[in-house]
Amino acid sequence: MRWNWIAFLAGTTCVSAHATHHVDDQEPFSQERLDELQRKWGIDWGFSGISTFAHLPHTRCLTHPETRYDIAILGAPFDTAVSYRPGARFGPRAIRSGSGRQTSFRGFNPRANLNPYTSWAKIVDCGDIPITPFDNVLALRQMSEAFLELGKRPATATSTESGVQYLEKPKLLTLGGDHSIALPALRALKEVYGQPIAVVHFDAHLDTWHPAKYPSAWIDPEDPSTQSFFNHGSMFWIAATEGLIANGSSVHAGLRTRLSGDEPEDYTDDSQQGWIRIATDDIDEIGVKGVITSIMNRVGTEMPVYLSIDIDVIDPGLAPGTGTPEPGGWTTRELIRILRGIEGMNVIGADIVEVSPAYDGSAETTGLAAAQIAYEVLTSMVRKGLIEQARTKVTSHESKDEL
Repeated sequence: MRWNWIAFLAGTTCVSAHATHHVDDQEPFSQERLDELQRKWGIDWGFSGISTFAHLPHTRCLTHPETRYDIAILGAPFDTAVSYRPGARFGPRAIRSGSGRQTSFRGFNPRANLNPYTSWAKIVDCGDIPITPFDNVLALRQMSEAFLELGKRPATATSTESGVQYLEKPKLLTLGGDHSIALPALRALKEVYGQPIAVVHFDAHLDTWHPAKYPSAWIDPEDPSTQSFFNHGSMFWIAATEGLIANGSSVHAGLRTRLSGDEPEDYTDDSQQGWIRIATDDIDEIGVKGVITSIMNRVGTEMPVYLSIDIDVIDPGLAPGTGTPEPGGWTTRELIRILRGIEGMNVIGADIVEVSPAYDGSAETTGLAAAQIAYEVLTSMVRKGLIEQARTKVTSHESKDEL
């Protein structure tokens, strides 16, 4: 019996070696054959496949510098800078899951008359930044270097050779993670673009608080190197002190937060940093169109803009899966309508943050809302590119006519 078993193993080894040799010697597949395989097996249903955003191709871009893209989806699973409920480290996973029903074969957006997944832009899911959960100083360094690494990469050859300024640099859409990830993103963008960036910030909270507004007898409130200064309520204060934000060109929208102390001094500090504020309640007075007009009048269409969307801008009855919920927010539909109305902005980067799926319901409504918001942001980026391409062609023709 023993000899039979040995003979069997030997025979298997020979067959395996022969099979391997056969595969190695096999002629390359024809393009016709590859196309046939793609037609048969190259699609996924909403419930099948590996969970990338909208079933987009996945590359770990940080370790593959040869990868080119026009828009990169990037996860930042970080939540150790929160002041209340943690859990946003699982946000990228939840948003990707919520995007399962988005596919290239059913991705056409009627309001924009385009499919963002099949238009000019090469969109890639670049995976997640591997961020330490143990050391916030190191985590901030990791995120800063990752954003800069990906932001300085060239866009696709077609875009860089198009002569269209908007297409020359790739855009990053980051899935958070808590809101502190906006600080390393802004650091990278300022270096890439060589100027301060305007911020359009959708949130229930200001996030421009001086870090000392979080009271503690254990820290020196005048020492900017204090690790706890880096948190999800103070990152825009830090960004302002570092000169990352364009003073006088930034907007908060959807505010309904409580303030510190007994006076509205938080608003004074916020105004000194160059922000204007649109409260949640303002939508009842000026409507969606009024909110859109206020934002566009502030930032215009030329200034480079970082679009930062905290999911808690939506009422927690509709998006409960978040770390610092504030009742009385906008509906998902109102937020999406506003985002569509400001698509003329020159958005060079964006984030969707504070999705904490542990607090979501079984229907995963928060992840679904965040995924839909991402789809609208991608649509607007792609549409902006088409508009700028058309404008460049018109300008080129006019110059030739003058000659």
